[in-house]
Amino acid sequence: MHPTSLRPKLTVTADGTGVVAHAGTRLLTDLAGATGLTRTFSNALGGLRRRDTGHDPGRVAVDVAVMLADGGEAISDLVVLRDQPDLFGPVASTSTAWRVLAGIGPQELAALHTARAQAREVAWAHAAETAGGIPPARAGGRDIPGLVIDLDASVVITHSEKEDAAATFKHSFGYHPLLGFLDNTGEALAAILRPGNAGSNTAADHIAVLDACLTQIPDHHRHGTPILIRTDSAGHTREFLTHIRSLRARGVDIRFSIGVPVTATIREMLAWLVDQPDIWTPALDPDAGLREDAEICEITHLIDTSAYPAGTRIIARRERPHPGAQLSLFDEATGWRHQIFATDTPHADAPLQHLEVRHRAHARVEDRIRCGKTTGFGRFPSRHFAINAAWLQLALTAIDLLTWLQLLLLDGELVYAEPKKLRYRLLHVAARLTRGGRRLRLRIAATWPWRHHLLTAYARLEALPQSAT
Repeated sequence: MHPTSLRPKLTVTADGTGVVAHAGTRLLTDLAGATGLTRTFSNALGGLRRRDTGHDPGRVAVDVAVMLADGGEAISDLVVLRDQPDLFGPVASTSTAWRVLAGIGPQELAALHTARAQAREVAWAHAAETAGGIPPARAGGRDIPGLVIDLDASVVITHSEKEDAAATFKHSFGYHPLLGFLDNTGEALAAILRPGNAGSNTAADHIAVLDACLTQIPDHHRHGTPILIRTDSAGHTREFLTHIRSLRARGVDIRFSIGVPVTATIREMLAWLVDQPDIWTPALDPDAGLREDAEICEITHLIDTSAYPAGTRIIARRERPHPGAQLSLFDEATGWRHQIFATDTPHADAPLQHLEVRHRAHARVEDRIRCGKTTGFGRFPSRHFAINAAWLQLALTAIDLLTWLQLLLLDGELVYAEPKKLRYRLLHVAARLTRGGRRLRLRIAATWPWRHHLLTAYARLEALPQSAT
């Protein structure tokens, strides 16, 4: 019996010419230019350049961010860009990239943060002109007015001894960064790298990250657009809520939706509410349908709110446990799983059901973090904390480049695609470079399923006003 195969037999050689890989990644390098990111990074890191020759440190930092957006995991992965100079131009060596990262101290880190804000302002201006502006965040089938910022921390495991890595509350070892994402677009606004044993309810860290997030928002949005801050119960501290309220005195239209720990006092109240079925209202699904076996009610009048800012409302949710749910002894006894959150959104601004489904949409930040860990901050390259802090800033830049790609250049399902899908379909595509008529042409295979998306993206990119260099 002779084996048969439907696949053609191959003879493999390594003598191809004019062929490039990761052809879609060129979109990200040019997008960095169109938003002014390359220029602002060059200004931010200009002090690291020891002579007029050699690689521009700002350009090196942008190339590292592009490499991370492309799915690279280590500085040595810059070789993918460096070995294709016809497509990406001159790219620094691994040792040069290491020297740039090692030269980024607190002053340079702050300058990079400012540079990202400047590029974001340009990107949002492009969005206003070409894409109808920043899209609204949605929950329960409704638009959420203004901007929504989600804060959350996540453990990043390290498998070797690194400076300030420590045992975490999850009985692992590594770092515990606190991050802020814009739910409207998925942009990574700000983050701080913290030791693994950093506390969850650290008000100072939440205040620092929130303030850093706000500085990333262009002035006319920061002072003219409603802003909602969402966190889980880690943000439930008097200092943090007071700080949010104080920002309103500075002209920021800001409100909060914060998880509340279920304390013994709240358990007593919830146990009493088990026998009060009339005060519970059905909860909503994300698509605005009624959620089976899930109910909500306002309990502001039943607990002491003197420690909260004036006008704070406390809302409870209970739901029949799903199989596999982790329950407390109290939940097992009552037969309900409970969650509580606090908000200072007035009664007139949104119905109770919408406030609850709006808060529950905070869970989307978990997906942002999961994707972020595949875009740079899931692995830290150095034994030195300062280098890893710089790496985190470039990982945030990589996330921004991907979200700007979707916001400005893509449409259809790819607008909402996760980085893995973008890389598989667009960024990692192979193509052929040819020269003719004094032009360099990138020829994508006529049979590539997503060739039209690539052609449209390159056309839209070319139509964007180019930032002055």
